[in-house]
Amino acid sequence: MVVAVLAPPGAARAEVPARSLAPLVRVAAERLALADRVAAAKWGTGRPIEDAARERELLADVARRSGEMGIDPGRSVAVFRDQIEAAKLVERGLFLRWQARPGRAPAERPDLEGEVRPALDRVTGELLAELKATRGVRADPFCGLRLAGAVRQAEHERRLDGLHLAGLGRAVPSVCEDA
Repeated sequence: MVVAVLAPPGAARAEVPARSLAPLVRVAAERLALADRVAAAKWGTGRPIEDAARERELLADVARRSGEMGIDPGRSVAVFRDQIEAAKLVERGLFLRWQARPGRAPAERPDLEGEVRPALDRVTGELLAELKATRGVRADPFCGLRLAGAVRQAEHERRLDGLHLAGLGRAVPSVCEDA
């Protein structure tokens, strides 16, 4: 897709490629889907949903990696703070569902450290790469509209229920530079 950039009257129109935010939102949705596995790993163990030490560790790693990649560390940390809050929203929602309907609680507990965290780490790298790749579109004045469209697209592609759609909405508000 190519977008015409508005220019003053009489000036030549510049055309620049418009990168979609859909890949970034897809990665955010994939990361959010892993919250189901985190919740399943914690369910019935007494482990709290909130893990402040792990959150600080992740945000410090994101800031470091962002700087190395030439991405604004402050923006990346804000985006990942949203990712963390979205995951906790989904985990809490799942716990409430499972408390209300114990028969729907997970029968198997994934290995949080050996299985789920490595998947989260992989997705973290993918999300950072998307933040770098979409820098221009995230600074565009129409970023919010593009982001809303990408969220709707992800909702349909992944057939998100209300809980996961709310989580996705919570996961992306800091994506646009004017957020």
